Amino acid sequence: MNPITVSELTIYPVKSLRGNSLQQSLLTSEGLQHDRRWMVVRDDGRFVTQRDWPTLALIETAMEEDGVVLSRAGHGNHKLLFDAAPGESISSKVWNDSVETSDEGDAASAWLSAACGSKFSLRLVRMAPGFTRSHSNTDRFGKENATKFADASPYLLANQDSLASLNAELQARGHQPVPMNRFRANIVVQGLPPFSERNTEFLYGENYAFALREACERCVVPTIDQHTASKDPQQEPFKTLTDINPMPGKRTPAFAENSVLLRGAGQLISVGDVLRPAF
Repeated sequence: MNPITVSELTIYPVKSLRGNSLQQSLLTSEGLQHDRRWMVVRDDGRFVTQRDWPTLALIETAMEEDGVVLSRAGHGNHKLLFDAAPGESISSKVWNDSVETSDEGDAASAWLSAACGSKFSLRLVRMAPGFTRSHSNTDRFGKENATKFADASPYLLANQDSLASLNAELQARGHQPVPMNRFRANIVVQGLPPFSERNTEFLYGENYAFALREACERCVVPTIDQHTASKDPQQEPFKTLTDINPMPGKRTPAFAENSVLLRGAGQLISVGDVLRPAF
């Protein structure tokens, strides 16, 4: 087997907005540092993602020492501070998980709504002080693990060789290949055989270890071009991925693994790290 290495690291400071590619990141039990720290909601607290509003993909997120700067060409920018005073409390949900959040205020809402061209108010929220979102599926992810606003798990780990296999099949069927950013993974590895991450239980680095708990069932987001916010008219790669790597017992596609940190909180993970698998 080829050496297994970390090839990409990405954080998404605001759920469903553009990500930041990193060479190194701090590991925490809730994910890579600053990942999914904020979320977009409607006035009633209902969370909003690219599934509802693809234009979110066009909002850039630039990391600074004290916060993150949101921007879109023609709309200027707006900065969110890490240590801002808590705003109005809003109750929301991430799928089945109830979360208590703190609103970022009217100025952030006005900027984001205008930048997205939204006819209704979009608001930005962070976790309320002292609130921890536990996993709804503790049997798979463990009572000791938590996450912020990610859909399911603290880490989404993808395999570059699986993407290469998917793209080869897409091209064989007359479709265009897709980049890894369609799948919004935090950690990308290379060196595992295509789709063998489905059967990999653990990946060990020198100072950390991940448990790969379950395949990530994909929605329509991978059909959205992350640079134009346009959906593929032929619903690719959703259809092809359903054929070559479906969820067990379903006609839905799977890609990447929902994962948790077994050990190594406070350690650094870097592009180029060598990993050891356990099947």
